[in-house]
Formats: sequence, structure tokens, C-alpha cells
Amino acid sequence: MRSEHQQDLINRLKTIEGHVRGVQRMVDSHAYCIDLLKQTQAIQQSLAKLDSIILAEHLRTCVTTAIRSDEISERERVVNELLQVFEKLH
Repeated sequence: MRSEHQQDLINRLKTIEGHVRGVQRMVDSHAYCIDLLKQTQAIQQSLAKLDSIILAEHLRTCVTTAIRSDEISERERVVNELLQVFEKLH
């Protein structure tokens, strides 16, 4: 992973971590359930955006390199990795 993307991911993860801690404080203080749900949905959206950035970077670097490779096994490996990730989503 390129360093400029790495720092972006770290910053996003720190933001998500802070958000999760905020929700924990809300639970501790018996916050209204709908408010909790709104906050957990925001966390899920942030995680989905993080996944999207990671996937895009992977496609631009590792997958592109493997697809251009003369090694058939390397091309198959990266395709299978992607398929496994998406199979777990469904």
C-alpha cells in the first residue's frame, strides 16, 4: 500500500475508533435507542468507505501487477482472493 493511502486509512480508523468510543459512552449513559442506531449506522458507513478505499488501492496495485504477470497461477490467485472476499459478503 502506498504511504499516502496508508495515512488516510490510519486517520479514518482513528475517526471510527473515536466514534465507537462515543457510542460506548452513549450506551453507558442509557442514550435513546434510535440515537444509538443512527450512530452505529454512521460507523458502518465509515467502515464501508474504508473497505472501498482498501479495495480500490488493492485493484490499482496488487491486482494490476498480478494480471500483467506472465504467471498464470499469480493471476488466478488474486482473482480467487477477490472472489473469496465477495462471497463472504453474501
